[in-house]
Amino acid sequence: MPSLKLLVIAYYFPPSGGAGVQRVLKFVKYLREFDVEPVVLTVKDGDFPTRDESLLSETPVGVKVFRSKIVEPYALYRKFTGKPPDAPVDVNNIPKPGEKRSFAERVAEFARSNFFIPDARIGWFPFATKEGLRIIAQERIDCLYSSSPPYTTALIAKRLATKTGLPWIAGFRDPWTGFLSTPIRYGLAKWLDERLERSVYERCDAMEVAWQGIAKDFQKKYPDIDSNKIIHIENGFDEADIPALSFPRNEAFTITYAGSMYGKRSPKPFLDAVKSLIEKGKVDPKKIKLKFVGRFGANLTPLFEDEGLRGVVETKPYVPHAESVKELLKSDALLLIVDDAQGSEEIVPGKVYEYIGAARPVITLALEGAIASLIRETNAGVVANFRNQAEIEAAILRYYEAFWNGERLWRGNPDVIKKYTRREATRKLAELVRAVCEKRAARLPTRDASEPVVDR
Repeated sequence: MPSLKLLVIAYYFPPSGGAGVQRVLKFVKYLREFDVEPVVLTVKDGDFPTRDESLLSETPVGVKVFRSKIVEPYALYRKFTGKPPDAPVDVNNIPKPGEKRSFAERVAEFARSNFFIPDARIGWFPFATKEGLRIIAQERIDCLYSSSPPYTTALIAKRLATKTGLPWIAGFRDPWTGFLSTPIRYGLAKWLDERLERSVYERCDAMEVAWQGIAKDFQKKYPDIDSNKIIHIENGFDEADIPALSFPRNEAFTITYAGSMYGKRSPKPFLDAVKSLIEKGKVDPKKIKLKFVGRFGANLTPLFEDEGLRGVVETKPYVPHAESVKELLKSDALLLIVDDAQGSEEIVPGKVYEYIGAARPVITLALEGAIASLIRETNAGVVANFRNQAEIEAAILRYYEAFWNGERLWRGNPDVIKKYTRREATRKLAELVRAVCEKRAARLPTRDASEPVVDR
């Protein structure tokens, strides 16, 4: 069976770091194993929240990566709001509940909500569509795949699909309008954003979603659009990322959180629970260590520096992905916190799969829902309602006491866990690529093999 060529359109691609890059990077890494040749279109000199040069080596040798110009507004945003030139563009610009914002920040948020639609990456659209058409003709592309957010990538893919007639799979890691990290819009801006969202859902040949809540969001908003085009492909962990390393036993029971934290995701319920256990004498502050590794909003600093947790909390800035995995492996338990927001019961953060792959019990703060089901299905840890301090305290105490009693902490189910690998997710994507190509070919007249598929 001949290989198909897939043009992958993604803003987040190495040297971008962070969780957003992992899904598409792993697809690119493993697609060749399933007779699909990836070709990547991404940005040149993107204003990424984090950079991780080490990820560049994960792109397979010979995979072509094209980078096109982008006009980004964040340098102006930082200057206007008085933020440092290297300030992250996500952890400190998404409003926190009840947060007081400066006049400049309110003006900047108004501009973001009303003029950068669907998002601040719209300045990539003209350059990417022009470069995309050139790549399609040059590389003889068979199918398009877009990775969102940012949602601008979907608009780029829609334009290319319309121009060329190629089948298109619209990939989504998060829902579009009304999601907890997207701007609140009104009037004309809201109408336009929803119109763009609908046009993408209608036009794509298939929608690939990272968690089921995205599909439910789609069906609720647009019940008149055929939902059979939606395919759920879970995130996963890459076995190659988890080295077979052993570490000496920790001197203190160590719980690690790795990743970003901002907006409606807060460690306060967890930290309050630990502080309470210390005050009750159930936990010795000299025998527990809480590590937070990654990028955190400035509003969290006072929580980490609480006097009642002095010597217990340790923070580290963002580290390269391989180092982050080692931090997981050096831990006794891992902390997962789902956003305290409407609809959060449907959210399944990509990092949970890597947590599970690290074979360390996961203390999960979430409501009943998708993430709770996954933790229980894999037997990867314990779930506590993030609004119930007693449940959180019980979860922490369970593993703290087991650690000091010398008991085995990890009891994950290997037969279930093996389903959730990046290679298995990529196999599903490759099957979808082949299916949409075959479906499109069956509807089209035979084309001269020497003729480019570009409608000018």
